[in-house]
Amino acid sequence: MDKKIPTDETIKTTKLSTESYKGVRDFFPTDMAVEKSIFEIWRKTAERYGYEEYGASVLEPADLYRAKSGDEIVNEQTYTFTDRGDREVTLRPEMTPTVARMVAARKRELIFPLRWYSIPNLFRYEQPQRGRVREHWQLNVDVFGVDTIMAEIEVINMAYDITKAYGLKDIDFEIRINNRKVMDYVARDVFGLDDISAKKISRLIDKKDKLEPKAFKAGLNMIFSDASKIHRAAGGDNSTDAEKDVQKFLTLLNSKNFEEFVANLPQTKEEHSGLAEIRAVIDGLEKLGINNARFDQTLMRGFDYYTSIVFEVYDLNPANRRSVFGGGRYDDLLSLFGNEKVPAVGFGSGDVIARDLMETYNSLPKAKPSAEITICVTGEQNNPYALEVARSLRAKGKRVAIDISGRKLGDQISKADKRGIPEIICIGDEETKTGLLKIKDLKSGNEAPLNL
Repeated sequence: MDKKIPTDETIKTTKLSTESYKGVRDFFPTDMAVEKSIFEIWRKTAERYGYEEYGASVLEPADLYRAKSGDEIVNEQTYTFTDRGDREVTLRPEMTPTVARMVAARKRELIFPLRWYSIPNLFRYEQPQRGRVREHWQLNVDVFGVDTIMAEIEVINMAYDITKAYGLKDIDFEIRINNRKVMDYVARDVFGLDDISAKKISRLIDKKDKLEPKAFKAGLNMIFSDASKIHRAAGGDNSTDAEKDVQKFLTLLNSKNFEEFVANLPQTKEEHSGLAEIRAVIDGLEKLGINNARFDQTLMRGFDYYTSIVFEVYDLNPANRRSVFGGGRYDDLLSLFGNEKVPAVGFGSGDVIARDLMETYNSLPKAKPSAEITICVTGEQNNPYALEVARSLRAKGKRVAIDISGRKLGDQISKADKRGIPEIICIGDEETKTGLLKIKDLKSGNEAPLNL
């Protein structure tokens, strides 16, 4: 049965809900003050590193995400619809494909390397939970045109500074680092898996923390068994033992550190370049005094476009033990637009998790009063003079509010005090006539003459 569409008359007579759409947030002034402080941390830090701000529309062609983020993202996790021109459109779930499109569009005009950042709002159709909603704001930082690990070191250094600005100490979090090239090397060269099986392995590892150990092992068994069948059907030898391969693979995944991981690789295999990149990034961070970075072979980052180093900042507090933001290198994404490859590294940091972190570590900023001074007025005839006084004070950089409620003077003073406004000026007939004003500190009760 078709869903009944409400008529105009039904809408007019129905009491509308005061609840917001599920999974999004209203920002009352106190919430907005926190949001602004988070944005200020992001902007100040990014610009301290010489990054420029850019922006774009929330609407993108759905094909942009199908091409590189994957069908799963578009089909299950986005707000995708057909517009009036019969075009499939998506409310952006991430910013990286957008910035890649923008750079590709003006590649010949831009001066590389580019250091860009933005604070877009993003949309994901998923189950709301702590740290995750359907619409959020996110800092996106990207550097284009640097093909050495200096780019990774720079953006991870910035991520470290942002995390510290949230109020965390080094012992509160760690920076986990892996390399997609290493895991591709392990899957294809060490275990001989085909491209399809290697991609399945990557996606399974990305979900490892959400699965029971038995379920994860069962997934590995299925992938290795299927790969073995494909290998035999293609005329390969019959020597592959899927169960033994699964055990060897689990041994690698369960390695306690970088050295143990490398030691568990077959001795006949030469060290892959991806392993050298991991060493170089961690060493480079340590030279900057960042000593809480470590190798994590289970870190994959879900997006298909990552090509090399990936990283995440991970909160170690039991109250919020989770990845709080991350990123990596994506050297192939611009080639999607018919351009030659441009090396790129970036990361994202969301506002919801930023607020959760600041609450966890008691570092939320204190709300500022809406004004520094309230002008309390008695008698409508004195409003013009009150406006002149306010104008003069605002010209000097003061934040001034005029009480235009017409209430009794005591009520006006009480309201200013409740709002946390520290000082008041009272204007009545006498003040308007003589121009002699006093400013009162509500906390101490002290008064002083005001010279305009």
